[in-house]
Amino acid sequence: MADAAQRLRSLAEQVLGAPLPVRLRAWDGSQAGPPDAPALVVRNRRALRRMLFKPGELGLARAWVSGDLDVEGDLYTVLDAMAGLIWERGEDARTLRQAVRDPAVRAAVRDLLKLAGPPIPPTPPREEMRRPRRHLHTRRTDKRAISHHYDVGNDFYEIVLGPSMVYSCAYWEQDGTLETAQRDKLELICAKLGLKEGQRLLDVGCGWGSMAIHAAREHGVSVVGVTLSQEQAAYARKRVADAGLTDRVEIRVQDYRDVVDGPYDAISSIGMAEHVGAERYLEYARQLYALLKPGGRLLNHQIARRPQRDESAYEVDEFIDAYVFPDGELAPVGTTVTQLERAGFEVRDVESIREHYARTLRRWVANLEDDWDRAVRLTSPGRARVWRLYMAASALAFERNRIGVNQVLAIRTPVSGASGLSLRPRTWHG
Repeated sequence: MADAAQRLRSLAEQVLGAPLPVRLRAWDGSQAGPPDAPALVVRNRRALRRMLFKPGELGLARAWVSGDLDVEGDLYTVLDAMAGLIWERGEDARTLRQAVRDPAVRAAVRDLLKLAGPPIPPTPPREEMRRPRRHLHTRRTDKRAISHHYDVGNDFYEIVLGPSMVYSCAYWEQDGTLETAQRDKLELICAKLGLKEGQRLLDVGCGWGSMAIHAAREHGVSVVGVTLSQEQAAYARKRVADAGLTDRVEIRVQDYRDVVDGPYDAISSIGMAEHVGAERYLEYARQLYALLKPGGRLLNHQIARRPQRDESAYEVDEFIDAYVFPDGELAPVGTTVTQLERAGFEVRDVESIREHYARTLRRWVANLEDDWDRAVRLTSPGRARVWRLYMAASALAFERNRIGVNQVLAIRTPVSGASGLSLRPRTWHG
């Protein structure tokens, strides 16, 4: 079949109701579309079966992770071109169910089924986390979800994150290295928290220990860092020991709900609250409030999504849920602020650093691509492909303002009402 690409392109455009903005290359070597454009490569018919048996984002994700679907040329260009067709049609766009009522579209789907080969559903890639769809956010399910994402291997994360081993949005000057930008982010958080020598800091979701080490070394505080990942904890403890900070930094494998040794002077939660879930968020906020002394500060650094007209219609992204952050949920920043206030906090500052995350993600993608073969050896081809797609797509989402990231500074204000902040508190920007 020497014309597979042209047939596939024509059928896809009928189903999508719009021209394909990229070149298409099929398993038989045929091509269709602008000759100089980056290409979407359909390596075999199994890719079609994956997308037809699971229409939508999950089918595309399975085809990508398995290697049945690939990109030739710049990944960002292809994702950006396809985003308008697949991810950004908006709430009023016609759904696939509505589209297949059109006789021409139904005929195109039937032709795609013929082109796809034997009607046997392909097995999902082994990197997919399969479980019931309900997001319970119990201690057991949260631990399993965290393990799926973070226990990929510390060597793999060293490739992606670089020497800083900070897995959250960096804080950039106009130019600079990733390591400098991550150090500046940690210092910004310490400044917002007003850390002083001798204070106690709780770092919720401490990762590989970077915040704990920075706060203890640069500001003389005692730190307790908690994580659910055994691999992260082992790595963080070694870093703490190597830095000579075992007398000031304790790393625990512990659920934040089980921390009972307050009060703390300050709490940092950096890129952790996305794992909490909407149903548990007020519980999370109340737990952190209870762990702070009066006058204590919380810095909550969290990714946010845009609000929807009907918030009850919000659904977790299928690809992210199955391959990246199982059970992760995003909320609008206004919802986060409301929940913190309901827990008793006084919210004093909200800073959006959305563009900073786009730049951070592009650096992580570059790190992965520069050491691709080793990353594949350390994990699997599928896992490396998951990370490349997720980070590149996320960079574009931040750039397009589909998602954002915010640092929310909140205080457990004492009865006296004294916040402890100056009248012009944003002196932390220098």
